[in-house]
Amino acid sequence: MSLLQKLSLCLIVMLSASQINAQDLLIKTNNDSIFGIVKEIGDLEIKYTNPDVSETILFGIDKADVSKILLENGKELTFTKAINDPEKYIENNKNLLKVNFLSPLFNSLNFSYERSLAPGRSIEAAIGIIGVGYDMDDTNDQGVFAKIGYKFIKSPDYYLRGQRYAHLLKGAYIRPEIAISYYQFDEYYYYYDYNGGYDSYGGGYNYNSSTPTETNLMFAILLNFGKQWVIDNGFVVDTFIGFGYGFGNDDTEHGLHKAFIGAVDEFPLALTMGIRFGWCF
Repeated sequence: MSLLQKLSLCLIVMLSASQINAQDLLIKTNNDSIFGIVKEIGDLEIKYTNPDVSETILFGIDKADVSKILLENGKELTFTKAINDPEKYIENNKNLLKVNFLSPLFNSLNFSYERSLAPGRSIEAAIGIIGVGYDMDDTNDQGVFAKIGYKFIKSPDYYLRGQRYAHLLKGAYIRPEIAISYYQFDEYYYYYDYNGGYDSYGGGYNYNSSTPTETNLMFAILLNFGKQWVIDNGFVVDTFIGFGYGFGNDDTEHGLHKAFIGAVDEFPLALTMGIRFGWCF
């Protein structure tokens, strides 16, 4: 190759490099890249020209397919899907306070607080006061329980352009959680009264002794499935059912541990369910 040919090749390379450097770089969500000159960034589409093809033809690409644009002046623009863009949910209230409608049937009063962390993600904590409600066994239960879980709100099976959640905290969900329950209760013993029936008393075989107090300390790891509705960015209805494993110091035989049911000594399966009503703020 002659000297003149070498100089011509270097000039072509330099001109090509300068053209590329003068263009913007669009990086797609699948990591492919496109060189071009961005002309317009709309809500749903990015329009650009490709000087290698034509100076006048305008190309378009879905904004949801672009993760980043590196402009020729060195600035960088990043994009997220509408469904995951926090800016789309500025008007949504992000806190919930709820009460479990069924908990008084199990002699407890259960409140929960939920906080949105990001679109499709939230954290939820619950506390229960044991001894407030219907005492079906008349055992004078007194204590507390607590739960904490992380909620994954279901996203669509497929995405449409511009699609987003109706509300940050609305939709079907899965919530793994851990629970702890501690309470004391009166233990009664039953004896046959020889008159055809049973009666009860406390304190073993000493009829004059006071009723003994027992203690329950139980733990559980649960997986909940539920659905939550948020009406007019305010009123909330939440239904769920869950199962898992429970363990601990169980001195009862009925397995009603307030934070969950089951997990008796013979079988560790724990169950939970609830209907919650509340307010979004």
